[in-house]
Amino acid sequence: MAAVCQVTGAVPGFGHNVSHSQRKTKRRFDPNVQKKTYFVPSLGRKVTLNVSAKGIKVIDVRGIDSVVKDLIAKGVKL
Repeated sequence: MAAVCQVTGAVPGFGHNVSHSQRKTKRRFDPNVQKKTYFVPSLGRKVTLNVSAKGIKVIDVRGIDSVVKDLIAKGVKL
């Protein structure tokens, strides 16, 4: 599963692991992406989304109908 949130668009960040001696090695900061299933009353069915923890909070605040409407307008296949 790709580390991309369908709601917020969060993608991995890149940087370095830095040791005590200041040696730097490449690393990747992945967003906390989880597969969640929501029932969408306007569609009358369940929808599975890959959402980050922040995306889950957005859905809680705005409501699943509003978020799905925006995703459909962007052209995301649900």
